[in-house]
Amino acid sequence: MYGQTTPSELRDKFMMSVRMSVGVVGAITPWNFPIAIPAWKLAPALVCGDTVVLKPAEDTPLLAERFVEILTDSGCPAGVVNVVHGFGETAGGALVRHPDVPIITFTGSRETGVAVTKAAADHLKHVHLELGGKNAIIVLDDADLDLAVDGIVWSAFGTTGQRCTAASRVIVHEAAYDALQQRLVERAEAMRLGPGWEDDTDVGPVINRAAIDKIHAYSQIGRDEGARLLTGGEIASDGDLAKGFFYRPTVFGDVDPQMRIAQEEIFGPTTALIKVRDFDEAVRVANGIRYGLSSSIFTRDVNKAFRAMRDLQAGITYINAGTTGAEVHLPFGGTKDTGNGHREAGQAALDVFTEWKSIYVDYSGRLQRAQIDNV
Repeated sequence: MYGQTTPSELRDKFMMSVRMSVGVVGAITPWNFPIAIPAWKLAPALVCGDTVVLKPAEDTPLLAERFVEILTDSGCPAGVVNVVHGFGETAGGALVRHPDVPIITFTGSRETGVAVTKAAADHLKHVHLELGGKNAIIVLDDADLDLAVDGIVWSAFGTTGQRCTAASRVIVHEAAYDALQQRLVERAEAMRLGPGWEDDTDVGPVINRAAIDKIHAYSQIGRDEGARLLTGGEIASDGDLAKGFFYRPTVFGDVDPQMRIAQEEIFGPTTALIKVRDFDEAVRVANGIRYGLSSSIFTRDVNKAFRAMRDLQAGITYINAGTTGAEVHLPFGGTKDTGNGHREAGQAALDVFTEWKSIYVDYSGRLQRAQIDNV
């Protein structure tokens, strides 16, 4: 809860800033990380002295329920953390509009984030938004292609692409394009679909029927736009896979940066290969979207790596690693339509859940006016 101390312009005067708790936090969380995301929101809120009403996603209510039970069993006082179940429009909407909930922290889609902001505006609430991503991995001609493919496979198809940091674009230098395309397709086709509790499963199911229908619709959009379907693009229907919502890892080639499959968040195991001529074009393409969450570059050129750190318009940049994964020591979040400037985790998370107070202590024993009043 770090504040600041600073010298005063007057003698015999002490100054400092401190963080003060705000009150009740309304935390509205998604289904894809039903423990991690609530934990990311609740931990700093509790550290800051706030209480929490958690509204988890309706797809994963039992995990949220168990999470709150564990907090209670661990000694969290009654009433400090509360869980409310329901659909977003009703339970979430009531939480956002309630006059006694001064802070809203929301993770979800851009469209819902805009609606949350509007609903919270009448009470001038603190609003923290963690929204979508359309993340890109850049692969330059000097990259370690085996390492790059490892990073792409995990970032694009790990957790079945159902995370905001998933790599749904791969921007490849033309000199490396054919070799990388071949290796990536081979790896994608070798991945085993199945339930997550089986050790040899590479790709699990997507969350529900609506999700698989959306993912499959984007495969058709990609075909209609003229992209080349290299592998996947179909709902798995063989054997036991037909009983669940399984989608085959999908790779599109010859994708134009302005195609919908290169601009819109799909939230499934689909990635698009985009060919570029040089580093500068790669950065332009990576930045040419409405989102700015995670980014990655594979290169052995330290100068280009540092240029990428500076020039990629994203809240997260990885060098020689994929776009997924984050550690709680550093801020998590993005630029542009990915959010509204706040961050999860790290020191920055405290800014969401506190108000600054400036404190002045005059120990002179007399009235000291400010410098401007003494002229």
